[in-house]
Amino acid sequence: QVQLVESGGGLVHAWCSLRLSCAASGLTFTRYRMGWFRQAPGKEREFIAHINRNGDSTYYADSVEGRFTISIDNAKNTETLQMNSLKPEDAAVYYCAGAVVLTKAPRLYQYWGQGTQVTVSS
Repeated sequence: QVQLVESGGGLVHAWCSLRLSCAASGLTFTRYRMGWFRQAPGKEREFIAHINRNGDSTYYADSVEGRFTISIDNAKNTETLQMNSLKPEDAAVYYCAGAVVLTKAPRLYQYWGQGTQVTVSS
């Protein structure tokens, strides 16, 4: 059974940092491209970033470029999202996801975590 479990969410002040982690089990981690998405109340799920299997190619949404960093550790089957200079508009439930292709489209991701809440106070 495939499981993706996020952790690290919480409440922070604006311009502070958070580090989200995603632990994967039940899948061959190196066969998947990993991504992060977020969803705020009343909004569609939004692509944040993805990373290739080797971890040497990343892509970010414009809204987080330069502030967020995605990384993977294939030995530990984990994915992380380092979030710096957080803004109130970054508040959302954050999801990690796995896909067989490198894509920004949520519908092409086969596996999803349960999400972790990030709240940013101004």
